[in-house]
Amino acid sequence: MTETAHPRFFWQFPMQLVREARLAEFLPDDGRLRILFLWGKDCPNCDIAKGQMLLAQDRFSWPDVEWLHDNVYEDPVMATRFGLHGIPAFFVFRGGRKLGRIGQWPGTEAFVAAIEKLRPAEPGAA
Repeated sequence: MTETAHPRFFWQFPMQLVREARLAEFLPDDGRLRILFLWGKDCPNCDIAKGQMLLAQDRFSWPDVEWLHDNVYEDPVMATRFGLHGIPAFFVFRGGRKLGRIGQWPGTEAFVAAIEKLRPAEPGAA
């Protein structure tokens, strides 16, 4: 599994590979958010997202958020499960409950803001 534009993306931005058949196992009810990044090899829009994520990697790292990924060209059942019409697509879960979908790539600011809204308030925050 290599990508043309960012061949070391998953080495530099660690995410757990998950296939559709085992997705439920990766969504335990432990209160953490999980972001499922659905992408495809040689997908130009996926490469744009990966490039921007690498440029601001610290902005996409939260202690209570775990990243998962799947290449839907290799796992088309995952694409069917979520009714994809384009990639990249990001699905946010808490346990097995889907909280939202970020379709395509909205850019760093919009993506981070969407995830921040779903995270619990920090202890002691007003």
